[in-house]
Amino acid sequence: MKALITGGAGFIGSHLTDYLIEQGHQVVVLDDLSTGRLSNLSSAMLGARGSQVTFVEGSITDTALVDRVVAQVDTVFHLAAAVGVFTIQSKTLDSMRVNLHGTENVLEAVHRHGARFLLASTSEVYGKNTAVGLHEDADRIIGSPLKSRWSYAEAKALDETFAHQFAVHHGLRAVIVRLFNTAGPRQTGRYGMVLPRLVKQALAGESLTVYGKGTQTRCFGHVADVVPALATLVETVAAVGQVFNIGNPEQVSINELANKIIARIGSASSIVHLPYEDAYGPGYEDMERRVPDCSRLHALIGFSPQHSLDDIINAVIADQLDQAGFTAHQPIAS
Repeated sequence: MKALITGGAGFIGSHLTDYLIEQGHQVVVLDDLSTGRLSNLSSAMLGARGSQVTFVEGSITDTALVDRVVAQVDTVFHLAAAVGVFTIQSKTLDSMRVNLHGTENVLEAVHRHGARFLLASTSEVYGKNTAVGLHEDADRIIGSPLKSRWSYAEAKALDETFAHQFAVHHGLRAVIVRLFNTAGPRQTGRYGMVLPRLVKQALAGESLTVYGKGTQTRCFGHVADVVPALATLVETVAAVGQVFNIGNPEQVSINELANKIIARIGSASSIVHLPYEDAYGPGYEDMERRVPDCSRLHALIGFSPQHSLDDIINAVIADQLDQAGFTAHQPIAS
């Protein structure tokens, strides 16, 4: 495989880069470094392995650049997007342009050059549907289009429609995946990702800030479980034209998550609750629960999460302790 990973310097993209290189593939990374970091690719570009990676700095909204890099590959993993609640809330128009026009650019280029295609979508498309075990055909329940909170879900849903229609009408070998709160090493809390943000606060001995009442539940999947599934799906003929949930159905409330982190670190930190409107501005809406049904993925490729929530917490803690100049305020509990 010679693969292009858009957003390949990001959290998930860099892990996918590492995985593909380990499997002997060639990788081209396209990233504008707006949220990705070159340091995420340091291991992939080190020594002899570096010959398997080509880094191109640029945006998926650059039509000519996208066409040039897609022409070099046979497979495209489209992970690039404006992500994170804070980004979507503060830069709504820019985010929509990237998530809509950027994806259309990539799809047009993939169609021209005949590459395989995997679209990384999101569980956000389900909106406020709180059913336990959301399956891929579950109804979407989305708030007002005037609330920027839902613009990301709307844009990613349209991305899915673009990809599906290219598959139906143009024979594009497209696969769609909906990721449920993927977490692990290299993820930062800068853009609203809750787990690394809480870990960073606990390591610093600060109060852990939980938005809302903290009773809302989430399911976290380890990036090491997610990445092999992406690589397998893009090469699976039976997956073409379909959408798959990828995640871990293990539920935890955000209050419970904060307490787990405090206990694991042995921190003296407390938990403080911040109203949503103070964190994100007026009119913000959240959902109480979002639990994936991954039976379709299991039936096709045998997917089963191998990492627990405790594994993910431990991995994020270890990653943050490894970051240069970061020292734990309290010793890690055994």
